[in-house]
Amino acid sequence: MPATERRVFTPQDFGAEPDAPGLATAALQAGIDAAAAAGGVLRLGPGVWRSGALFLKSGMALELAEGATLRGSPQRADYPLIDTRVAGIEMRWPAALVNLIGVRHCALRGAGTIDGDGAGFWAAYWALREQYAPRGLRWASDYDAQRPRLVLVQSARDIFVGGGLRLRRSGFWTLHLCYSRQVRVQDLDIRNNDDGRGPSTDGIDIDSSERVLVRRVHIAVNDDAVAFKAGRDADGLRVARATRDVLVADCRVTDGATGVAFGSETSGGFERVRVRRLRVRAPVPVGVLVKSARTRGGWAQDIRLTDVRLDGVAVPLRITLDWNPAYSRAVLPPAEAENAPPHWRLLTTPVPAAQGLMHLKSLTLQCLHASGARTAFEVDADAQAPIGTLQLQQCSIAAAHGGHLLDVQAVRFEGCHLQLGTPVVLQQAGVTQGLPAALQRIDPAHPRRDVSALAPEVQDVQ
Repeated sequence: MPATERRVFTPQDFGAEPDAPGLATAALQAGIDAAAAAGGVLRLGPGVWRSGALFLKSGMALELAEGATLRGSPQRADYPLIDTRVAGIEMRWPAALVNLIGVRHCALRGAGTIDGDGAGFWAAYWALREQYAPRGLRWASDYDAQRPRLVLVQSARDIFVGGGLRLRRSGFWTLHLCYSRQVRVQDLDIRNNDDGRGPSTDGIDIDSSERVLVRRVHIAVNDDAVAFKAGRDADGLRVARATRDVLVADCRVTDGATGVAFGSETSGGFERVRVRRLRVRAPVPVGVLVKSARTRGGWAQDIRLTDVRLDGVAVPLRITLDWNPAYSRAVLPPAEAENAPPHWRLLTTPVPAAQGLMHLKSLTLQCLHASGARTAFEVDADAQAPIGTLQLQQCSIAAAHGGHLLDVQAVRFEGCHLQLGTPVVLQQAGVTQGLPAALQRIDPAHPRRDVSALAPEVQDVQ
């Protein structure tokens, strides 16, 4: 049924008014339930609607008109604990502000704003991390702070999010697509840095989901702009669900840690992922990042990025299996073992060494154009899990340094134009095709990139 013919409800029908001082959670949820029963729409008009967690239902739409703001409660108690996956493991965690869980044929749309009012959650995270770090628990702080996401799409199908929505100040990840299928995200404006720079405020996280389309999204956040994820360590290997058949197109990234990232939750694997017409500019430090850890495992194949423009981005391509050791290497201190909650034990479950290595089988970059870069390539993996084939086709990169391409079986440059202040370091000759001899230097002993000696807060952004 066309949207114009669907029955429209408003919060006022259920006793709520805009700009009221208290929370309108109950009235908004009543409106959602009524819209679902009628196959209709709950439309929020102009003004601020304050709420705790809301749960959309199948067959309905939540629509925010121009000038409408759905503002999340700053109190964690207003977000009930649910069964979910967060940062790669399944656990109990607060619901998001807007939840689409187990639903079908559901839309979240409009020209209004969803505002997480996240500054209080950010401050609570930093306070907890300061307490945890001296106890050897930096790796647990992200899980124990339990900050609500802004929008969660979980175990859902045939979902639309967008239509001009503005997403602001998320307490944690902004839009999390988890265990879902046939999701369309289109015409969003995501900005999380308007009220400070919140930790782990990713833009869009596509997590063990399939048949996802993301188009025309502007992102300015304080972590990965678009991240592909598939589970962490022992729990991610148990679930073993890949992210596959994804297209991200016509997106702009003007602030964040990366333009696009694969990982660090790589356990379930990635395949048939396409990124097209991506624009990333400084101060974003890394354009394309593949990050994992030696307990993650997983794989990636048939990954292709086309027409990527990086302006002033320091590192166009980085691949590492040793990302953020202070966070990735979860070790339970003996003094904490007696009172360790289940998710700590899950995070510290040993993974066999061979199973813990991620295998990147193929990655293709077509028409990637990078100007003003510091280092063209920071690519290394492991001798026991070398990168298969890395292809660069019709790419142009201008960088002060060539960087390194280590642990790669084959690197093919086709029709590329490279302006590098220093050569690219390789472990052995014969690995590359199409890279001029003057732009390569052989050094079998060249070290892999290692940030483990840096302070944890520095590792976070490396």
